[in-house]
Amino acid sequence: MSVLIFIDLVDGQVKKAAHEALTYGAKLAAQMGTTAEGVVLGSEVSSDLGELGAHGVAKIHQVSGDGFKEGDAQVFAKVVADVAEATGADVVVFSNNTSGKAIAPRVAVRLKAGLVSGAVALPETDGSFLVRKNVFSGKAFAKVSVKTAKKVIALNVNSFTIENGDGKAEVVPFRAEVPTSKIKVIGSNKTTGKVSLTEAEVVVSAGRGMKGPENWGIVEDLATALDAALACSRPVADAHWRPHNEHVGQTGVAIAPNLYVAVGISGAIQHLAGVNRSKVIVVINKDPEAPFFKAADYGIVGDVFEVLPKFTEAVKKVKGVA
Repeated sequence: MSVLIFIDLVDGQVKKAAHEALTYGAKLAAQMGTTAEGVVLGSEVSSDLGELGAHGVAKIHQVSGDGFKEGDAQVFAKVVADVAEATGADVVVFSNNTSGKAIAPRVAVRLKAGLVSGAVALPETDGSFLVRKNVFSGKAFAKVSVKTAKKVIALNVNSFTIENGDGKAEVVPFRAEVPTSKIKVIGSNKTTGKVSLTEAEVVVSAGRGMKGPENWGIVEDLATALDAALACSRPVADAHWRPHNEHVGQTGVAIAPNLYVAVGISGAIQHLAGVNRSKVIVVINKDPEAPFFKAADYGIVGDVFEVLPKFTEAVKKVKGVA
């Protein structure tokens, strides 16, 4: 009986979302009176897995091998399910990110487990198992009752605070049969940038109000000052002003940063659906009737070309940056 947490990697490094999932899983295990353990797949791990014990996990199961390089969700799911069965895990926790959305449902099927995706809080375990999650594109919450013996939870990114202690996890090899992937990767294009958009705590996004890609420099200046990730609205991506991987919204990337700054974006419902889980929304737009102001925590009515440089200078002044 234990809680098993899937540890997501990117280029051998443990993702921020995985640290959140580990903290969540450890808290859930303590609540249930059991232990928390992690599972990581692959040999190319540059992070110190033992240090993940600071989140409250007692043991990390590492499955080595080259069979995970293709990123095949079916291969990952088979191995994670094998580890869950071998360790007697009652609950398996994932991050509700791209990999989690692909792997968690498959693991749930293999374990005959109930699945809750998009969880935002610890379950209520007093005589039941109720998991709170987002519904209707973040406009409301629902409590889902899971009655199966095994349970799978996918935790929304940026919805649970990472906590660290003094613990050290025991890293143990786990022998598993890794099936040959049916997927063959013939090429890949990796996005670059110092802050990942899906995991960023601060995001600066701009729309057609910037009038053209040649004006994006002042947006980048603000993002740099705030240590933020850059994003854009769909019309901007469709016009090829910015790459499509920066497009946030219902048809792009759904994000939940602590701070979302929207510059020159009117705030169509499709855009709001992808960003309305942001904890604080700041809108800058010259149109006082822009729909985005209704969803904003703070709004500035003004010309973005006048407001943004002043905003950036104010941020630098507060941070003591020249």
